[in-house]
Formats: sequence, structure tokens, C-alpha cells
Amino acid sequence: MSRYARQMQVPGVGAIGQARLTAAHVLIIGAGGLGCTVIPALAAAGVGHLTIMDPDQVEMSNLHRQTLYRAADVGEPKAVAAAARATALNPDGQATAIVDRLDPANAPGLIANADLVVDAADNFAVTYTLSDLCLAAGKPLISASIIGRAGYAGGFCGAAPSYRAVFPDLPAHVDSCAGAGVLGPAVAALGAVQAQMTLSVLIGLEPSPLGRIVTLDMANWRFGGFGFDDATEAPGFGFVAAAQIVANDTVIDLRPGGTVHRIQGAQMVAPGDLADWPIPAGRVVLCCSTGLRAWRGAQVLAARGAKVLALLADGQ
Repeated sequence: MSRYARQMQVPGVGAIGQARLTAAHVLIIGAGGLGCTVIPALAAAGVGHLTIMDPDQVEMSNLHRQTLYRAADVGEPKAVAAAARATALNPDGQATAIVDRLDPANAPGLIANADLVVDAADNFAVTYTLSDLCLAAGKPLISASIIGRAGYAGGFCGAAPSYRAVFPDLPAHVDSCAGAGVLGPAVAALGAVQAQMTLSVLIGLEPSPLGRIVTLDMANWRFGGFGFDDATEAPGFGFVAAAQIVANDTVIDLRPGGTVHRIQGAQMVAPGDLADWPIPAGRVVLCCSTGLRAWRGAQVLAARGAKVLALLADGQ
């Protein structure tokens, strides 16, 4: 009996749906907690080609939620270890590892070669970058985020509005798993939702998850969701990579004064000084580690009349 017999029995799947999975190429950004559920689920389902991108190595503090890895994997690149697990789980498919950070320079080529993109990085700069590029390319984006015991997964772009259309601005405070903590089962639950959304889009099951967000609150035991098919695309500040800076750009680094210059030619400016900072002609690129200071700085400059603004999150 075929290893896919049981899923092919699901109404709407069948031999045609399975063939669509076999022919599909999915780009997965992030091999952390979310990716560790998405990757084996897609591999086991028979997705033909997975490209897994992550810059980090496996750490001991990851293992409570990143159950694709073992203690022996500590120190190994996550993308490499995840691709090896995917291939061992199902030799029918191909898994390619890319040990690198996604940025606006390398993302377009990766997206062009994929049928669907999974955003499992849980990093807002990556999410907005992927959303902007997937919207332009007409590629579906399945994105999720979780902190503590609560989060969401949603289907964006493709035939649906983008992430930016639903979330045009950042919240007042952006937490991270490192700062706020996270419980493994909650991560796995949302990773499973991402995987199910991905399979549904690839197979063509109806109703489509594109244009839909599923919410999960395991602190208060609530599941929910909403549709956003009628969301309007909103303009916003786009991200660029350091390699995309050109000679007439003005680059300002908003990190604390003691921080070493990481972008050649960047001016060090404290966020509080932007209210009086002289706005130059041409594009202004605001830089910080995560993109949060840069986003807030761009809001200040935009309110003062700056016309061409871009953000750079260099992760340093």
C-alpha cells in the first residue's frame, strides 16, 4: 500500500492532489520551533522539494521546542540537520539546506523558484520582506508567530491580501522567544496549522486558507480566527539589504552610541535626535539590529516630510 494512501482518501486529495504535492517546491524560512513541525509534516506528506533556510546552529536551549533535533545536533547548522531529517523521513522528496539569513537581496530568487513560501522565522523584518516580495511575485505566503502560549498562523499573498494589508504597523512592543519565553506544544500546534495550510494551498482544497488567520491562545484555552479577504493593501516602509545600498543613499544607524559601525559610511544618530535631524535629499536608509528602531525612526522622519525611506535590519 502506498505511504500516502490514507491522505489520498481525504476528499479533494486523491491521486491528483498527491501528484500536485510531488511536483511542489516549498521554500521554508526558519528551521526553529515552527519549522521543526512544518518540515517533517511536509516531507512526510510527500512534498517533492523543500528548500530550508536558516542561519543559526542548534543550541541546547532550543531542544524543548525544536523536537526535530537531538542533543547530538547541538552546534550543527539547523538547516543542514533539518534537511537531513526530512530526507531520512521520506527519501521520495528532496531537501535543500541554505545556511544563511534571508534578506531583501537574496529573497527574490528563492521566492521565484518556489510554488509557496512558509515563513517560520518568527521575525517581523523577515515577515514584511517576504510579504512584500510574495505579493509582487503572486506567490502564497503561510506565516505564523508565537510568544509564550499564544500566536497565530495565516495565509497571505497569492490570491489574498498581504501581511502588510492586515498589519500595516508594528505593535508598541515586539517580544521574542528569547525575551518572553515559549512553550513547545503551543509552537508545535501553530506549526501544524502552518503545515495544514500549506498542504491545502498546494492541493487546492476549498475553502482556501489564503485570506484567513487562525489564532491560538493556550493561556486561556481559546481558538479563534478571522477572514481578511477585503483588506486593503497599505503603503509602508520597505526593507533593504546592505548590498542594496547605493552611493547617494544616506544611511543612519540608530543603535546606541557605543555600537561599532557595521554599515560602511553610516552616520550614528540617536533615535531621540531624529526630530531635529536635517532631512537630506534622496533615500534615507535607517538601520538597526531587528528593524524596530528603524521602523519607529522612519515614522518620525515621514511625519516631518521625508519622502523616500527604507529600513535595514542587519541582525547584529
